[in-house]
Amino acid sequence: MYTTNAINPEKAIDRSVADQPPAEEDLYFEQNPAPEYLPEFERKLSEFLTNNGTRKVAVVTSGGTTVPLENNTVRFIDNFSAGTRGATSAEYFLENGYAVVFLHRQFSLLPYSRHYTHSTNCFLDYMVESETEPGSVKVDEKYQVQMLDVLRKYKQAQKDNTLLLLPFTTVTQYLFSLRCIALTMSKLHVDTRCVFYLAAAVSDFFMPTSRLPQHKIQSSGGELVVNLDPVPKFLKRLVEAWAPRVMIVSFKLETDESILESKAKTALERYNHQLVIGNLLQTRKKEVIFVTLEETEKYSLTDEEEKEGKEIEEIIVPEVIKRHDVWQEKVCN
Repeated sequence: MYTTNAINPEKAIDRSVADQPPAEEDLYFEQNPAPEYLPEFERKLSEFLTNNGTRKVAVVTSGGTTVPLENNTVRFIDNFSAGTRGATSAEYFLENGYAVVFLHRQFSLLPYSRHYTHSTNCFLDYMVESETEPGSVKVDEKYQVQMLDVLRKYKQAQKDNTLLLLPFTTVTQYLFSLRCIALTMSKLHVDTRCVFYLAAAVSDFFMPTSRLPQHKIQSSGGELVVNLDPVPKFLKRLVEAWAPRVMIVSFKLETDESILESKAKTALERYNHQLVIGNLLQTRKKEVIFVTLEETEKYSLTDEEEKEGKEIEEIIVPEVIKRHDVWQEKVCN
C-alpha cells in the first residue's frame, strides 16, 4: 500500500519564485504537485472497477483533510471528523450489493473494524486467554456473536473483492484523488452506474505549495501569523466536467437549524448536483434531511431504535440507493 505521508524536500518553497495568485479551479492542479502515489492509485482503482463488472459502485469519501504548514510536516490544521458516517455508510452500501471505493483519511475509521477500533473498550478487552489451550487467545464469549457477524461480512467483502480502501491525508491529496476517480470511471465507461457519496470533511482553506517552508516553523520567532488561501470549490467541476453522468450526493453540516435547509438548497443551485443530505452537529447521529430542488424530506431514528443501537445510515443508504436507481435509469435512456 502506498503512503500518503511521504515528504519530498525538493517540493518545498523556492524563494526565487514569486508568489502565485490564489488557485482557481483550472490552475489548482498546475500550481500544486500531484501526489507521487497517483499512478499506483489509478492502477488499483482501474483493476478494481474492471473486476467488479456490471456491479453498481459507491465512491464513499470519509474523514477530514489536513492542511500542512510545513513541507517536512510537523504542524498542520485539522478538523474533528473521525469518518464515522463514511465508514458506517460504506458497510450498508456493501450489504445492498454495491462495490465500494472508500476514499478515506489515513488512520480514520474503516468499515467493519470501526466497531472495535473506536469503541469505549480497548481492543484487547475483547480478548481472553484460553483456559483449555494455554498460550492461545480467543474472543471473549460475550462478544462472540456480534464479532462473528462483523467478521463474516468483512470476509465476504474481501472474497467478493467489493471493497477498495484508498487513503489520503492532505486536502491536496484528496482533491487529486477525487479527480482521478471521476476521470478513471469515465474512461472505463462505468460512470453511469456509480454514485459519489461525499461524506468527507474537506478543508475550506489551504497553504499553497509556493508558500510552504521546508522545515519545522520555529517557535523562537514569536507570534505565528498564517495566511491561508480558500480551497477552490470543486463540486461544480465534478458535476459538469469530471463526472457528469454520476449521481452526486453531498453533505451539509450546520449548527443552526434555521439555515440548514436554505444552505443545502443554495449548494444545489450553485453546483447543480442531485442531492444534499443536511444534518445538525448536535443531532447528526439521529436525524438528517434530504434536500433536492423540488422537496425536503426528513429521516430520523425513533427513541426506541436509538436505544436498540440502530444507526441512521441504515435509513440513509437505502434511500440514496432508491434515488440512484431512478438516476441511473434517467442517464441510460
